[in-house]
Amino acid sequence: MTFNELLTVIGITLLLLLLPAFGMFSMFKKASLTPWKAFVPFYNIWVILEVGNRPRHWFFWLFIPVVNWFVILGIYVEFVKLFAKFKFYQHVLTVFVPFIYFIHIGTNKKDKFMGIATVRAHKKSGTREWLDAAIFAIVAATLIRTFIFEAYTIPTGSMEKTLLVNDFLFVSKLTYGPRIPNTPLSVPFIHATMPGSGSNSYSELVKIPYTRWFATPVKRNDVVVFNFPAGDTVINKDEFQSLRPYYDVMRELGNGDVERGRAVIWSNPDEYPLVTRPVDKRENYIKRCVAIAGDSLLIRNGLVHINNLAPFFPLHSEAPYDVRTNGQQLDPEVLKEEYNVDMNNGDEFAVTNTQNVFRMLLTNEAREKMKQTGFTIEPVLNQVSRVYPFDNYHRWTEDNFGPIWIPAKGATLKLTEENYAIYERAIRTYENNKLEKREGKFFINDVPTDQYVFKLNYYWMMGDNRHQSQDSRYWGFVPEDHIVGSAWLIWMSYDKGIRWNRIFKKIK
Repeated sequence: MTFNELLTVIGITLLLLLLPAFGMFSMFKKASLTPWKAFVPFYNIWVILEVGNRPRHWFFWLFIPVVNWFVILGIYVEFVKLFAKFKFYQHVLTVFVPFIYFIHIGTNKKDKFMGIATVRAHKKSGTREWLDAAIFAIVAATLIRTFIFEAYTIPTGSMEKTLLVNDFLFVSKLTYGPRIPNTPLSVPFIHATMPGSGSNSYSELVKIPYTRWFATPVKRNDVVVFNFPAGDTVINKDEFQSLRPYYDVMRELGNGDVERGRAVIWSNPDEYPLVTRPVDKRENYIKRCVAIAGDSLLIRNGLVHINNLAPFFPLHSEAPYDVRTNGQQLDPEVLKEEYNVDMNNGDEFAVTNTQNVFRMLLTNEAREKMKQTGFTIEPVLNQVSRVYPFDNYHRWTEDNFGPIWIPAKGATLKLTEENYAIYERAIRTYENNKLEKREGKFFINDVPTDQYVFKLNYYWMMGDNRHQSQDSRYWGFVPEDHIVGSAWLIWMSYDKGIRWNRIFKKIK
């Protein structure tokens, strides 16, 4: 656990101890305890243990990070029992909203301190015992999933060979600070859609604006999990979703004309059923952050340059190359052992129409090794021009892209006809402004201006397997409120059997 992560855990612990203190103050008064003790972290728990005659060793569990969160909530449940609160819903309120429920108990005239005798006289049914255990398990798992780490599975080869399909990861929520869910009313452990029904697994009756505790910025070259930025609107069928994003389909159907494509989709709701999703319910993606807020990015001939510095090569990133062998016989075992290329895998190895030239997917390390053996190696460049921002000013491709500036919080942008398409989505969609062009002038929230100050930091994400990655080159910037966490550890990996050499491998 890094120092920043430890500070985050300590901060959450202090919030759990202090947020309910205002209600606890009145409850202490009712229990004839010294009220100010409610505001002293840790000591307030010791007082509760004493008045409830609970085991004193529970107090020492408070000094074990993360475990102490569940201990605190359990002690709060024991505390409300002293006020004759034994019902299931009362304990649910204690666990989820103690900072509100304690104020209610402490200030209303009906609730009185009943003492330890009332607790000892109360007997729970067997059903209630099971129900309490189940609720505790759900609460514990939800807290861990929200604030500490979440399991994630690699579904595609966009990060190979850094991450492989069917790598099972732990994603740390502490690295950049835990993000409070935008939609707290949701079915536990189900991300966005109820299995089998296609209906939402969440309600938007309660919506919380972007809040991140103990925020720490994403660092350049971190492997990051984030909510898919173009997933605010999706075509709600399995063959679409983020696989074929709504905005891509719109451009395809309109042959580049967005309005015409949108009209086709909207006029065929049975064929293209649309749903909109809040930020925290958009699909999770995993990529490498190649540029952070304030950076300038340029891709030339497949090489990424940041702030005019020499290209950085992630350790296991790969790209396609044409390899000329001068007639040497290729040995499958040598290719696999020395260069990590599987001749039986069509994605990694292919015979070209040119004699003695083979197309291989190589890491930077493998490419340098091959050069030393005397092979001639040429990068294969992709000339696909259907890339962000899809306008008439920028004729960029996958491998020749930019320069482009990554917006930073507090930085001022001068809007021009040339950069309008690049930054309009960030200004309009991610930062919730009304942005228009009228008669050659820009209007933000109906005010004529060509200046905009960004409210959020943004990042540029790309897959390590550059030619097999849907990333920022296709949908632009990732706002900070979409960041979920950092890819931390591979806890399991599977492909026709367990890949033992990848288990408990830290992700770099």
